[in-house]
Amino acid sequence: MTLSEVTEISGCEGDFTVRIKRLPRYVHHDRCIACGKCSGACPVATPDEHNRRLSDRKAIHIAYAQAVPLTYCIDPGLCLHLNGTDNCNRCSEVCPAEAIDFSMSAQEDTIQVGAIIMAPGFSPFNPAGKGNWGYGTLDNVITSPEMERLLSSCGPTRGRLLRPSDDRPVKQLAFVQCVGSRDPHACDHGYCSSVCCMTAIKEAMIAGENDHELKITVFYSDMRTHGKGFDRYYQQAEDRNIRFIRCRPHGIEPGAQQRLRVRTINDEGKQLEEYFDMVVLSVGLEIQEPTIELARLAGIHLGPEHFASTSSFQPVLSSRKGIYICGAFSGPKNISMSVEQGSAAAAAVASLLVPGRNSRTSRLRLPDEQPLSDSVKTGVFLCHCGNNISETIDLKTVLKKTATLKSVSHVEEVLFGCSQDTRELIIDLVRSRGLNRIVIAACSPKSHEALFRRTIREAGLNEHLLEMANIRNQDSWVHALDPAAATDKAVDLIKMAVAAVILRKPVVADKIMVKQTALVVGGGVAGMTAAINLADQGFPVNLVEKSDRLGGNGLNLHRTWNGEHVPPYIKKLQTRVLEHPAITVHLSATVLDAGGHAGIFNTTIRDRRGHRRIITHGAGIIAVGGKRSLPEEYGYGKIPGVVAAVEFDALHIYNDIRVSRGSSFVFIQCVGSRDEAHNYCSRVCCTHSVQSAIELKKEDQNRQVYILYREMRTYGLRESLYNRALELGVVFINYEQFGKPKIKSHDEQITVEVWDHILQRPLHIRADMIILASGILPNPDAARLASLFRVHIDKDGFFQEAHPKLRPVDLPTDGLFVAGLAHGPKPMEESITQALAASSRAATLLSQKEIRLDPVKAVVDIEYCDGCALCIEVCPYRAITPIEETDTDGEEHTVVTVDTMRCTGCGICQGTCPKRAINVTDFTYEQLTAKIEAALTEAG
Repeated sequence: MTLSEVTEISGCEGDFTVRIKRLPRYVHHDRCIACGKCSGACPVATPDEHNRRLSDRKAIHIAYAQAVPLTYCIDPGLCLHLNGTDNCNRCSEVCPAEAIDFSMSAQEDTIQVGAIIMAPGFSPFNPAGKGNWGYGTLDNVITSPEMERLLSSCGPTRGRLLRPSDDRPVKQLAFVQCVGSRDPHACDHGYCSSVCCMTAIKEAMIAGENDHELKITVFYSDMRTHGKGFDRYYQQAEDRNIRFIRCRPHGIEPGAQQRLRVRTINDEGKQLEEYFDMVVLSVGLEIQEPTIELARLAGIHLGPEHFASTSSFQPVLSSRKGIYICGAFSGPKNISMSVEQGSAAAAAVASLLVPGRNSRTSRLRLPDEQPLSDSVKTGVFLCHCGNNISETIDLKTVLKKTATLKSVSHVEEVLFGCSQDTRELIIDLVRSRGLNRIVIAACSPKSHEALFRRTIREAGLNEHLLEMANIRNQDSWVHALDPAAATDKAVDLIKMAVAAVILRKPVVADKIMVKQTALVVGGGVAGMTAAINLADQGFPVNLVEKSDRLGGNGLNLHRTWNGEHVPPYIKKLQTRVLEHPAITVHLSATVLDAGGHAGIFNTTIRDRRGHRRIITHGAGIIAVGGKRSLPEEYGYGKIPGVVAAVEFDALHIYNDIRVSRGSSFVFIQCVGSRDEAHNYCSRVCCTHSVQSAIELKKEDQNRQVYILYREMRTYGLRESLYNRALELGVVFINYEQFGKPKIKSHDEQITVEVWDHILQRPLHIRADMIILASGILPNPDAARLASLFRVHIDKDGFFQEAHPKLRPVDLPTDGLFVAGLAHGPKPMEESITQALAASSRAATLLSQKEIRLDPVKAVVDIEYCDGCALCIEVCPYRAITPIEETDTDGEEHTVVTVDTMRCTGCGICQGTCPKRAINVTDFTYEQLTAKIEAALTEAG
């Protein structure tokens, strides 16, 4: 339901009543064909919110080109007809579909639901009139969301970085961090928005790639690149000569020729003054009043910063049972974490609503596939993609030339190929004109091929009788400044697609039964959480743990970042797992081998008695955790007063005399993290040290507590701990990787020497104890397990997800998922979130009795195969094996065979085979050759 507002929520978990007000669109979505004529006729323009007010839209508009539904709507506050200013009907008069209806009114619906997931998102901070940033008064000061639109090929400048004041190219660019974050005085936001540092680096990198002469500077307080792979990205930016200066600018002032003057004092106490053509304010995330009102309606509690209150142990459950939270509503977070939380909330709801599963679902019924005639009739559909394609490519010329191609029976231009109306048009034309091959000239098959396959299947064609010509990403976007070249290339791409689709044949996908049982490898917090959720959803679970007890790294933890006690929670998880009737626990067990595919895996384990056992399961979750690194520097293990952070926790809890009588404590951060051997942030160490420092100061205000850090990464709402530590007098001293602190011990006296950037001299600190914030290492068994399950580990030894944003808990092998420290360093609540997300993804597979395999596989022609085995060596999925084959003369020859369950159709084997003995379905040598020949042939 779009254009809808929740007006009332009543009831309780399992039985909520929700009232929804549906605002009028003033356009019938089932009639609108999104032709755009109405917008062209509308006389009223206003700044476009999607383009961050950098361009205009009309009173009748579509929010953006890929909006769902792809239907225009009227802004009643701007429309001359609806606001009573004028009896304007220009849009209605030009609408060919008679879709516009000014008489539409708001409607109210009431729905009954068992649970509610709240994902209202966030709003970017508006810096206008706040601070000395000049936003709103200086034209060339923009925000990071506005920068996103300027860099977008679909944005107001088509991806060119131009100054808003005069449209001149930017030569010197600056980013200012923490605008609207980490500043309770100027913006009333004391928290860190978590995403701004990486957003600035990404935008700087893209801008630099577009213009190699562009000089870029980033002014920052702490560079919080604490995510997986983020530190490496940061280093890439430094390697590309993007300057990073640690400081907070005093403000931005106008300079000559509409340039901007930025005055700062760096971390060495030196005053700097620089001039830039444009300054980007990296604005934070905030919760605004409509979301606060929604929370009030839902009866859920918000924290002091207006984010939804949650527990570290139940990170997606609100303060009201049955109402769940995901995304930035519970605190600032990036896309990956938001996607994980969305899946986690779905898992929590799924376990709650098990009794009602499938009670309101129906199976889609498709028409029988029509037999393929000998006569090839190809239909070609040319998509405008709004103006993404048609603004650059002359589609009239393309249509004319396409119509002359062999086998082409019909060519049609459509505004949006992915719209419901166009899909229905394709179905009608397939049936009425007998089309039996389809070419879609539009955007990327990566995003839309599945949609068009489904469309022609609904028309009665086999879904593989389709080719896509990517005339947007590979053409109109690439040649935006050369329409003639773009038009010629579009003709070539369509010729190639037509030549290939002629050779396509119907392909039938195999179906396999799903073993509706799960395997969870690892019995830590993530593994136990995933096992419990899947078992609560009704799926039997085998939980395999290498050690002799459940709990993993959680057994070493005492509190979460917000002070919740961990041991009682671990005990509760252990009890639930051991007593759950659907969970079988295998302690002191080791995974020896794994095989199979999504739906049916066979994993061999050795139990505590040394017996081998094969577990058959439909899906698997790898949650084998990580391990604590043992420091190899700063006198650890040699100087009695030098301990690791986890060890200090135990000493502190049990009131060891070294702690109780100590008066000076020094914490050293990034020990075993962010170095050449471990080039990543361990994510939890800064928060851990700050917590310990706060406890020490609360126990005795006279204690001297120091934290020596490289970047203070108390991200998100954890920033409140950092601020509290500062209030209590904890001293924070920054050091660089090339100038690490030095430890000296003499006559049981420990001294720390560290360089002070402000005083420009070394400081000598006497310490009773030195606490080393040691990092998190991958599980030593990770590489072996990855090999067994045919998945990958990353450069740091953690399991590599299939896609960091779209599939953050999926592993590359379908049916296998990852959670917790096995994926990378993270705090407990994020491990729990990932575990729930992984169980949600696993449940989408296990809830099906059978699944359909992708039929795009490698196929061996044994007539040409000479058994050279080159394909075996390069196959990343170990799907190819040698066999002995007897020919017609009775002689045996070695050839290869493909395990279609393991094969993903990647095509590496086909590219390697010197005999052309392997072809991948839909990408055969014959089809590829036809494409090449078509590209070299002139079209009419």
